[in-house]
Amino acid sequence: MGLHLSRSHLDEMIAHCLGAYPAEGCGLLTGDPATATVTAVHPTVNLAASARVYTVDPREHLRIDRVAEADGRAVIGVFHSHTHTDAYPSPTDVAQAPDPAWHYVVVSLRHELALVRSYRIADGLIAEETIEASGG
Repeated sequence: MGLHLSRSHLDEMIAHCLGAYPAEGCGLLTGDPATATVTAVHPTVNLAASARVYTVDPREHLRIDRVAEADGRAVIGVFHSHTHTDAYPSPTDVAQAPDPAWHYVVVSLRHELALVRSYRIADGLIAEETIEASGG
């Protein structure tokens, strides 16, 4: 099963990552974990302020988690950009992957057009999944 989201969700992730450049952009994805459907993208501040790593602000994470839970949704993943490398999880990304049920979306800004790919990371193993973008 792949990750399901709208084209506007993809555009929002890409725009946030481009706006954070030259640092990595990051944020959380909320939605339905049973269907892997994103219902909202939540851009966050990269506390690391780095072009090589990202850190989602724990206070923002808690706020987003509470809002999602109140709406019957959950945090189902995280997105971040790679400013100069391909859209593939780095060793740091794998080491810091907090939840094997999450979707890990990487937005590569290495080339003129951003490339977005999604992965599952469990026990240090990386498995790419499809992204199904629909509508607007």
